[in-house]
Amino acid sequence: MAIMKVIEVLANSNKSWEDATKNAVIQASKSVKQIKSVFVQSQSAVVNDGEVTEFRVNVKITFEVT
Repeated sequence: MAIMKVIEVLANSNKSWEDATKNAVIQASKSVKQIKSVFVQSQSAVVNDGEVTEFRVNVKITFEVT
């Protein structure tokens, strides 16, 4: 039986929400191994002068505890 753990991570990107999600996984994988899934809990964006300048995500990353 596998034991799974969930952490919450905030990440951002200047390109897209998808890129912000990838950034969250890349950064988390530097210290967390055996990542199995990522769940996007919420998305938001920063707007300056009528343009979206930053995409933000709040994700839950699930990994296996060995």
